[in-house]
Amino acid sequence: MYFYCDPAAIEHLKKDPRMSAVIDQVGAVQREVDPDLFSSVVRHIVGQQISTKAQATIWQRMREALHNVDPDSVLSAGAEKLQALGISFRKAEYIMDFAQNVHSGSFDLEGIWEKTDEEAIAQLSALRGIGVWTAEMILLFCMQRPNVFSFDDLAIQRGLRMVYHHRNIDRARFEKYRRRFSPYCSVASLYLWVVAGGAIEGMKDYAPSKSVGKKKQPAAASHENAARDRL
Repeated sequence: MYFYCDPAAIEHLKKDPRMSAVIDQVGAVQREVDPDLFSSVVRHIVGQQISTKAQATIWQRMREALHNVDPDSVLSAGAEKLQALGISFRKAEYIMDFAQNVHSGSFDLEGIWEKTDEEAIAQLSALRGIGVWTAEMILLFCMQRPNVFSFDDLAIQRGLRMVYHHRNIDRARFEKYRRRFSPYCSVASLYLWVVAGGAIEGMKDYAPSKSVGKKKQPAAASHENAARDRL
């Protein structure tokens, strides 16, 4: 299942000449989504501060071991079994805590679907192990909310620098693009991630060069590892 790119979103974004050129060069973008909110939260906790490949490996182990990743299966497995699958002690605690809260009803997971974006982000980021960036990614890659645009995502900032030739993206400039892309920021995010990953030959990052002697940072991260939440 892929994120639904509403034709109206493409039409709206193509009003911007530079974004229109990106869309024409890249074509359709297909990004997988996980429509199950519980498993999506767990998967995002698993993926924090590790590579995309490591996340995929651990997630596959988890699905094979638990079959259905739901509160009952997580609680039945216990923290030790989760750690045996390659999940850190702290992340296992977060997952167990989340499963217990959903199971007991103290956290109304299904009620998140009825919340506004701001309300959903606030409630999800109140969970242990979930920060604002992770909550935003859950809204996009699980709930398919159409207007998600994360300032904390380094790859989105890189994509904006590359498309619009900026040396830096501060909050004011970021909000200008949020207003321009709204109400279809999620689709804009998909294209900016693709650009940041180097999909368009010859398009460069205009960020100032790092000082000589300093450790070089990765050029472009995918949405999974672009901006990690505080654990």
